[in-house]
Amino acid sequence: MNLKDLYINYFVSKGHKQIPSAPVVPENDPSVLFNTAGMQPLIPYLMGQEHPYGKRLTDYQKCVRTNDLDNIGDTYHHTFFEMLGNWSLGDYFKKEAIEWSFEFLTKELNIPKERLAVTIFAGNDTIPFDQEAHDLWIEQGIPEERIAPTSDDNFWIAGETGPCGPDTEMFYWRSNDPIPEKFDTEDERWVEIWNDVFMQFEKHEDGSVTELKNKNVDTGMGVERTTAILEGVNDNYQSSIWIPTIKLIESISGLSYEGNEKSMRIIADHLRTAVFILADPAGIKPSNTDQGYILRRLIRRAIRHAKNLNIDINSDWEQQIASLLLDQYDTYYSELKDNRQVVLEGLSNEKVKFNRTLEKGLREFEKVTRNNEDIDGVTAFHLFDTYGFPIELTEELAKEKGLKVDIDGYKAKFKEHQELSRTASQGKFKGGLAGNSEIETRYHTATHLLNAALKVVIGPDVHQKGSNITDERMRFDFSCDHKLSDEEKKQAEDLVNQWIKEGLDVVRKEMPKQEAIDSGAECMFIEKYPDIVSVYIIGDGISKELCGGPHVSNTSELGHFKITKEEASSQGVRRIKAILEEE
Repeated sequence: MNLKDLYINYFVSKGHKQIPSAPVVPENDPSVLFNTAGMQPLIPYLMGQEHPYGKRLTDYQKCVRTNDLDNIGDTYHHTFFEMLGNWSLGDYFKKEAIEWSFEFLTKELNIPKERLAVTIFAGNDTIPFDQEAHDLWIEQGIPEERIAPTSDDNFWIAGETGPCGPDTEMFYWRSNDPIPEKFDTEDERWVEIWNDVFMQFEKHEDGSVTELKNKNVDTGMGVERTTAILEGVNDNYQSSIWIPTIKLIESISGLSYEGNEKSMRIIADHLRTAVFILADPAGIKPSNTDQGYILRRLIRRAIRHAKNLNIDINSDWEQQIASLLLDQYDTYYSELKDNRQVVLEGLSNEKVKFNRTLEKGLREFEKVTRNNEDIDGVTAFHLFDTYGFPIELTEELAKEKGLKVDIDGYKAKFKEHQELSRTASQGKFKGGLAGNSEIETRYHTATHLLNAALKVVIGPDVHQKGSNITDERMRFDFSCDHKLSDEEKKQAEDLVNQWIKEGLDVVRKEMPKQEAIDSGAECMFIEKYPDIVSVYIIGDGISKELCGGPHVSNTSELGHFKITKEEASSQGVRRIKAILEEE
């Protein structure tokens, strides 16, 4: 039995209900491009909304993080990873969380207690030392020397204000060296494998902190890292999760992993992430914006490293690797089985496009070096940004011509680009429980009304294909085979405003998923929902949708609805942007 099954079975035995893994592209969450942690899809419930499955939950969640992209190629960073988690929503707290964490590690995974150490919260000016967590670890048999209090690393808060609390992290001695009696947090041979967060307080705008009425537990354990630890390997890519992919890359390239680790790791990691993004119900395709940009960058980076290994780029190498990955994971994630052809075609199409871009880039390179002048930083960055040329390729081509590349100038331009990107996307990446503001809640409800209005104006075959909400506007993608006329846009806008003026109640009901579907409830990403679902009903059947919320209680709270733009999103999908104005 693998780690995922062991974990789920253990926490189910402790009264938890398993919930499905949410898609990697979050639904109606503008704060991040991808689900970056197991807790992210549960934000409404951690904020107090009742979960249909009760107060004890467990799952394995698909996650994508791209902030460490430059680190991919080392032994333990990944862009896609799986996170195991268990949650208490106002039910059990520190005692059970710590006891179960220790029992799972030592009894289910058979990790010797001697190889474990923990950190706890040391306290600060407003919140005291976590004596309770300290005493509970002592009760489990963790000696005092293996408990390290820290302030910076053992306190969690999503933003500047809101739910927060101490956490306790568990570490494993990943080395054949003698295990030291005292736990040194700076010793990299101690590797973190699990984190229990105790949402115990609420921080207010004035800086004060009060106890939460309903305290939550949020835990996270990385599948890749823990598997490597259990199998006694110091390189995640040498664990059973990655070995089949690495061996296939060795076979395709005719090269050994040893000496070619970086390129093989990047190919394995990036193609696995691309497979999951392409298979996601959101229908993401490679593009130059948002999730599509990340997807494109991952695929193209994998292609560049395949060239480093002298793989014939025009062969079906990426199809072979993707097929292996699909087979490896489709038992756990049904979308991989359902969208297998979508994945394979998406990878192939992007490969063909990039090959054409490479040819254009080579022509551009010949043009800028026609006079045999060294390449300045701006030109080197242009080759990277416009044609996807990695700086290594520019250096290699320049060297053949006896030219130099201004690497420092390139790095300065690259850093400037990163800063601009970071500034432009601060809102998109704010993350955590800081989202779901009042205005975002209003926009969320407005998407339901727009969906209902489009069904009236265009036809019942209109279905939501995606949405994105910020505190300034809403974006709504829907299936439609034509550009909306001015009359259609006005009819949809007027209908939404009519329903707003009627002051319709927004009612939440819980029911079995199949019953909700049979009753005509609309649903995007049906596979992500558990067997018991929340259905939001607006008025007398004007809108009925499966949804995780949050929503207003009455449409009169929304303000005036105004469509600002209607455009194509992709083939067969249109996009509406709209705002809510104060009356």
